[in-house]
Amino acid sequence: QVQLVESGGGSVQSGGSLRLSCAASGATDSIVYMAWFRQAPGKQREVVAVINRGTAGTGYAYSVKGRFTISLDNAKNTLSLQMNSLKPEETAMYYCAAQSYGASVYNYWGQGTQVTVSE
Repeated sequence: QVQLVESGGGSVQSGGSLRLSCAASGATDSIVYMAWFRQAPGKQREVVAVINRGTAGTGYAYSVKGRFTISLDNAKNTLSLQMNSLKPEETAMYYCAAQSYGASVYNYWGQGTQVTVSE
């Protein structure tokens, strides 16, 4: 089992920055991919950024490329998301997720952290 705990959410004005963190514990050696998702009220959950735990290869949603950076400190088992130039439409609950060996979906999720971007 893997436990994920997010932190770092909050309120910021449009154009501002926030850094989210996700502390992983438990069977972290079983993790292959980690990702950040977000879900705004009334909308479907969407993937924001993904990182391969072994290769550190990354992928981003088109809407955040060049503004968000995902990173993973394997020694500390901490996933981060640096978010710059935030927009009001990016107000959402942000979730950390992990996919373990043999899983076809992200099978571990954090409780989420709220990000609110005002005009």
